[in-house]
Amino acid sequence: MDYDDLITVAINSQHGNFDLPSSKEAQDFKANMGKNSPQVSFPPRRVLEHSFTAPIEAERNPLITGNEIKVSRSMIEKRRLPRHDILDRLSEREKQKLIDKLVRIQSDGTVKVDLEGSASVSELFELQSFEESTVTESLTSESKSSVPWLQIVMLVVGTRGDVQPFLAIAKRLQEYGHRVRLATHANFNTFVKSTGVDFYPLGGDPRVLAGYMARNKGLIPFDPTEISVQRKQLNAIIDSLLPACTAPDLETGIPFRAQAIIANPPAYGHAHVAEALGVPIHIFFTMPWTPTYEFSHPLARVPRSAGNWLSYIIVDLLIWWGIRGIINDFRKRKLKLAHIAYFSMYRGSISHLPTGYMWSPHVVPKPSDWGPLVDVVGYCFLNLQSKYQPREDFVQWIQKGPPPFYFGFGSMPLEDPKRTTDVILEALKITEQRGIIDRGWGNLGNLAEVPDSVFLLEECPHDWLFPQCSAVVHHGGAGTTAAGLKAGCPTTIVPFFGDQFFWGDRIYQKELGPAPIPISQLSVENLSTAIKFMLQPEVKSRAMEIAKLIENEDGVAAAVEAFHRHLPDELPLPTPLSPGEEDHQNPLDWLFARVGKWCCMPCGVV
Repeated sequence: MDYDDLITVAINSQHGNFDLPSSKEAQDFKANMGKNSPQVSFPPRRVLEHSFTAPIEAERNPLITGNEIKVSRSMIEKRRLPRHDILDRLSEREKQKLIDKLVRIQSDGTVKVDLEGSASVSELFELQSFEESTVTESLTSESKSSVPWLQIVMLVVGTRGDVQPFLAIAKRLQEYGHRVRLATHANFNTFVKSTGVDFYPLGGDPRVLAGYMARNKGLIPFDPTEISVQRKQLNAIIDSLLPACTAPDLETGIPFRAQAIIANPPAYGHAHVAEALGVPIHIFFTMPWTPTYEFSHPLARVPRSAGNWLSYIIVDLLIWWGIRGIINDFRKRKLKLAHIAYFSMYRGSISHLPTGYMWSPHVVPKPSDWGPLVDVVGYCFLNLQSKYQPREDFVQWIQKGPPPFYFGFGSMPLEDPKRTTDVILEALKITEQRGIIDRGWGNLGNLAEVPDSVFLLEECPHDWLFPQCSAVVHHGGAGTTAAGLKAGCPTTIVPFFGDQFFWGDRIYQKELGPAPIPISQLSVENLSTAIKFMLQPEVKSRAMEIAKLIENEDGVAAAVEAFHRHLPDELPLPTPLSPGEEDHQNPLDWLFARVGKWCCMPCGVV
């Protein structure tokens, strides 16, 4: 295997929605700015205003009880289990030999980790069994009572479903006085701006990325012609990261320089930009990316649980070997940083970075071996239903019969949309159910004649649509899965690739739906059986129970609180504008900068 040709792309997820309440504490603070703010030491340049951090109400957040956060001490600390520096001591050749022994690329694109063939491998990583019980300790929550108002950039690569939860967090951060820029693909320009959040374009086309993942099913391109296409996409994404953090607004010309970065892992290069700018970075994602013994990496398969932790390291290695040439060129050419000649857990992994996972702990609890650097914050819903006006004929169709089933595969491209549509229509006929077919990017439901029992739909927010439905059948994107669970819908997942299989397994384990049906195995018989399963009253009852639990969470507030909590005590301040930049500065920014300078003169901190 030529590891330099390994290519990885964004992991895709789908929609999520939630109502964002206003933050009275932040508004009150702005009206009484600075009266009771605790002092924080900063380098003697400019001062930053402070705002109250996001409030977390104990009764609304299952992650925090009173003023304490329950944290399980890392097993790596307690048990002397595999540590990252064991890998770091290996040479590049030794790592490659290790991977050759352990890794097999499957026909579905996933990575199979084989631990059976090498005793030396098990000894190296001390993959012995360990007790189920763990030592837990209570840590008093170190949530900051105030933080500076920051310029924050969000670097998000993926489909609309990847972007949507970050928009919810961005809007809440803005309520606390931060200036937030969301940098993602140009396809989502209008969507981002419609929520009142600043937009900056990243390179890459999410349709091309999604198509690649659907065709290759995982990390490794089976068609050599795919390699050049994906390298072009990755180069475009990575080259756009630095301007996203430092360039003025493309429309207004207002200067911008990030003082903190929030990113998802597929925005490869995020940590390198943070290193170059000297700013803190916080990772948020909708699928597990931090090593754990409790379950394997969603892109890997392991024969026994002892290999779960190792699967994350292997995926990190494969990704790093695939993009290291691009990253090193980026570091040298754009960031003026040193070349990275070897794999290090602190180069190819996010394990050392503050990380927040955007799913409900009632669906996937935080693993006991994830330490205090990792938070499971809950689903981050963006409220879209309040602005949605459904077509009158659609409302009438819904009202004239029993609640329908939803069928949609979001951003997933379909190899044979006609066949998939025919399967759905025949399954509905056999089960005598009504159905909504969401056309999505795959051109599903392209019919010359539409049966009365079916409605073809485009562009409808899930937070409005799913409560109208009896059950949902979809591809298993994290956001779509979240929206279905929030609406109390039994769920059948038809995964295409990546974390969709992970969420399909979780739905099945929770008995909220049948076993996932991979898109390649979707048939009239399988789908009819799944529909009948979801029609069982006990399945609906379980779905409603978890919906009540999710309703009592506020993942957006928990995400903002986690971001504030993990900020360093001393934060980077805006770099003074060069004379050329100051000449083109927005008049309001110029005025506020002068007022701030005059106000700070008596304090000697200009």
